[in-house]
Amino acid sequence: MKLAAVLRLTAVCLLLSLAACQREHPASAGAVLPDFADLVERVSPSVVNISTVPADPPVSDASAQTQSNSDDDLKDAPEWFKRFLQEHPDDSQDDGGDDGDGGPADLPPGPQSLGSGFVLWGDGYIVTNYHVVRDAKEVIVRLLDRRQYTAQVVGSDEATDVALLKIKAGDLPAVKLADTSKLRPGQWALAIGSPFGFDYSVTAGIISAKGRALITEQYVPFIQTDVAINPGNSGGPLFNLAGEVIGMNSQIYSQSGGYQGLSFSIPIDIVAKVARQLKDQGRVTRGWLGVVVQEVDRDMAQQAHMDKPGGALVARVVPDSPASRSGVRAGDIILSYDGKELPNSVALPPMVGITDPGQLATLKLLRDGKTITIKVDVGALAPGADGDADQQLQDAPKPPPVGPLGLVVRAMDSSERSHAQVISGGVLVTSVGNGPAARAGIRAGDVLLQISGQEIDSPDRLATVVSRLTPGATVQVLVQRRGSPLFLMLDVPGSSNDS
Repeated sequence: MKLAAVLRLTAVCLLLSLAACQREHPASAGAVLPDFADLVERVSPSVVNISTVPADPPVSDASAQTQSNSDDDLKDAPEWFKRFLQEHPDDSQDDGGDDGDGGPADLPPGPQSLGSGFVLWGDGYIVTNYHVVRDAKEVIVRLLDRRQYTAQVVGSDEATDVALLKIKAGDLPAVKLADTSKLRPGQWALAIGSPFGFDYSVTAGIISAKGRALITEQYVPFIQTDVAINPGNSGGPLFNLAGEVIGMNSQIYSQSGGYQGLSFSIPIDIVAKVARQLKDQGRVTRGWLGVVVQEVDRDMAQQAHMDKPGGALVARVVPDSPASRSGVRAGDIILSYDGKELPNSVALPPMVGITDPGQLATLKLLRDGKTITIKVDVGALAPGADGDADQQLQDAPKPPPVGPLGLVVRAMDSSERSHAQVISGGVLVTSVGNGPAARAGIRAGDVLLQISGQEIDSPDRLATVVSRLTPGATVQVLVQRRGSPLFLMLDVPGSSNDS
């Protein structure tokens, strides 16, 4: 009997402990899932529906309606990404609503572009995506209580896909902003918007990843979720379970134009900062270092004696730029920016971009195997300073390959040098055969600038430098490709017979 009593008491204690554990850690209960109903009811008044009347008649080709990119910008993009950027896969829509159920047949007749937005400041300021109101002749904002206003576009920023609107209304329910630094993959997220014109549709999911870089935007570290987002959700808010906005829904990955499990949102701290500048200045200013960076691959990391690839390799320093004046050199690896580690090179532009011009930033660099720290007085990025011209190659006689690398090079004239955006030095690679150069990724059309840190300004200089390389060593090669510098790793052949 005593043993049975002890066993019963033990079982009771275990059950009590399990109950206490589940109260402290609800996720461990397995079947416990959040109920979003109260949250949706509380935050929905801050969400708005946006429709626009375009300045010009809409085109019939849906590919002409892309998110914050011109046709020229996307001419080299794969087809799936062009579809990924489509906001309205069916241009025959006459969508929206103001007289009934909020379904797709409610908007007044005429061409309409549907989107979403939310109240950022209660005195009438609303944010949405730039691509939602781009080229609009008239922007119409409709609130949850069916009030409708014609909005003024205060300003917009194509680089971040953010637009700020103003309506003549006060005491609006503004959203609460979350601290995006505390976001963690796996946390719940909820979106409210107008997919295909169906007002105030609610979808939920989890944060899949942070700091995602997309090929069209270099100043936005996107929040990736599996929240169902479709055309019409653009510009709408993404909430956490506390009812705070963590981001603005902006893009989807899709091969069909519809949701396929990958959605991308602009972090709310970036949205708020851009909106504040648009309100106060009418334009957006971004920080600028004056460096062109690239990824650090495994071979580069090994040569730099790094434990693993990471950071941003400085491929070029713009003359008379903040980085140049602070002593940053080509070949440096930026490990952190203002105390924030760089997991890869794409993490640097958003960090620099949100820095106020004139602010001192701290760079942690790896140079010649040693870690150094320097201060940079961040400058202001000039409008339109990001464009690079494609390099057009001209046919030319082919001199013999230089040494054992399998390269055919020649000197450049002043016109070619200007077109390649090379100020001084360099030789034009006109042909690459089988050998170390090809394996390193050097291509015909590249301008060869350096090998192992030594400047190359003529075919003879290249031959001299190559002859002095240590057989079997791995060295850095700097080339200029389509107007941008690029470091490559080249394996020096072990003998003159190695091709």
